Amino acid sequence: SPLPLSASQESQVRELYHRRVRQKCADEVREFAACCTSRTFTATIMCRKEQKAMNNCMMLYATQAERDAAREEWFATMDERRKEREMKEAKRKEDEKFWRQWWDKDAKG
Repeated sequence: SPLPLSASQESQVRELYHRRVRQKCADEVREFAACCTSRTFTATIMCRKEQKAMNNCMMLYATQAERDAAREEWFATMDERRKEREMKEAKRKEDEKFWRQWWDKDAKG
């Protein structure tokens, strides 16, 4: 890890890591979800095979290398996220200016 991250940044990296692992196991997750549909407490018994396949897939891809790849992806998209935040802030300011003008006109009649 090149730089220490804040708790919220680590949370973002962890979220990215989990998303990457789930994407790689999408078929297994889909099969497990399909099995569990319309079942309640019997899902743990009836869907044991699908759950085991899903968990094995997750364990296969939940590696330190995958965590490092998620961290690298997070750092690679840092500029993109910053630009997105700046655009949202500019839009918010523009909207605030519009509404202030709108209500000033409305208040004056």
